[in-house]
Amino acid sequence: MKGHPPFWSYWVVLPGFVLIWAVIAWLIQSPLLPTPLQVLDTLIREATSGDLWHHLSATLGRVVVAFVLAMFLGTVVGVGMGRSATTNALFDPLLVLLLNLPALVTIILMYVWFGLVEVAAIMAVVINKVPNVAVTVREGARSLDYRLEEMATVYEFSRWQRFRDVWVPQLFPYLMAATRGGLALIWKIVLVVELLGRSSGVGFQLHMAFQVFDVATILAYSLAFIAVVQLIELAILQPLERRSSRWRQPEAAHA
Repeated sequence: MKGHPPFWSYWVVLPGFVLIWAVIAWLIQSPLLPTPLQVLDTLIREATSGDLWHHLSATLGRVVVAFVLAMFLGTVVGVGMGRSATTNALFDPLLVLLLNLPALVTIILMYVWFGLVEVAAIMAVVINKVPNVAVTVREGARSLDYRLEEMATVYEFSRWQRFRDVWVPQLFPYLMAATRGGLALIWKIVLVVELLGRSSGVGFQLHMAFQVFDVATILAYSLAFIAVVQLIELAILQPLERRSSRWRQPEAAHA
């Protein structure tokens, strides 16, 4: 497919990378660079003990809650800004401020103001993500086809029908863009949140391993984390993106 690397490249580049890693680790013989087999052994040990699943589930839980809240709030704000010049004038300066506010500052402020509690952790992630969603959805709301709106009025669509049959199909590509970018951002912020102020999660485990320079554990949890992200990408995001593409094709045909 145009724009995507050939599938075989993954079967060449990744094994090649692991081989180079193994050779370098064997040559330097340092605990700061464990071999792939040592990392795999650590990963199996953490999975067998149950610690890996406990901390992965804690991170996933925070990601899901923060993602749902950020998408909901960002979509509401974005649609409002795209459909109303007054709402856009009120919220745009705030969005610019939040978009330029470092995530680390938000996390620290939430912990200082509300304490090292779960609510503060979730709020920090949501505050960092809502502006990105709102900006993306705002562009979608501005591009809504007024002819479809007129058709909905002529056929006396209810608010629910208008939302389901007119708005959602047109906004879906923008929601998908916000979803993909949102998950990529939220994963990273959640790890920092856990590293700074939680007692569970992948970020917490990375922090504990860092304290004793346990590179094997750092790499084991990182690989498990990457595997989960890729699974979500393949099982959820790509099918949704294909559906989004199917909805765009009829629009392109009529353009």
